[in-house]
Amino acid sequence: MSAVLVFTDLDGTLLDGAYSYAPAVPALRALERSGIPLVLVSSKTKTEIERLRVRMNHDGPFVVENGSALLIPRGWPDRRMGDTTSRSGYQVTVFGTPYPAIRAALKDMSEALGVTLKGFGDMTVEEIVRLSDLSPDEASLARAREYDEPFYVANARLTLTALQKEAEARGLKCTKGGAFYHLLGPTDKGKACRHLIEHYRRHAQPEAVKTIGLGDSLNDLPMLAEVDLPVLVQRPDGSYAPEICLPALRRAGGIGPVGWNAAVLELLDLRPL
Repeated sequence: MSAVLVFTDLDGTLLDGAYSYAPAVPALRALERSGIPLVLVSSKTKTEIERLRVRMNHDGPFVVENGSALLIPRGWPDRRMGDTTSRSGYQVTVFGTPYPAIRAALKDMSEALGVTLKGFGDMTVEEIVRLSDLSPDEASLARAREYDEPFYVANARLTLTALQKEAEARGLKCTKGGAFYHLLGPTDKGKACRHLIEHYRRHAQPEAVKTIGLGDSLNDLPMLAEVDLPVLVQRPDGSYAPEICLPALRRAGGIGPVGWNAAVLELLDLRPL
């Protein structure tokens, strides 16, 4: 029997602008009934995703801070991955760079470029709320970062290419999410997803593992490039991220979780309740 893994971004993909997954509930329930694992892959922190997992009754693996760490709940799957450390009920594989080093690099980049790069570590909770539409409690969880620093360029214009060049000179990466740039270690969402996929394929015939990935932004491209069936959902204005172009790419006919729901049900031929 073939195994199926579904990887999904959160903000703008499974979650809408109000951080609700309600439109995707039929597909989520169908996945659960079919025993198909859903892997959450996000720029969010561990504490943010843990709260969402409780709401969703999610018991699968998840990837935090743009691929900086893969967390697998203890006991899932039965075959333990050998390159992990045990922490707070999870098998954890870290790919990222510690947050203090990221913060120091952001300051260095700001000085080298002669502009202000303002990260979450420089902002109050109130500032993050204003820029992200998170609640104060959610913004507080978003500041509890371990590896990746969301930031914006204050009072200046810079291209992503210019930021990436400075990041790469320091052995780091820079990418763009929905509202913020992100500075992180030499990793991405694809690296963490590939690690989990390879683990599955070591315990099954390679062709027996089928993978689906869903995203909406440039920082999802590495994840989408690793799966068999990449799916791009529409952004709030109805457009698709123009930077994402892959040979097998499918474009879901719906914004965020609406498109997510339709694509998952169609690709897996599942039936909602």
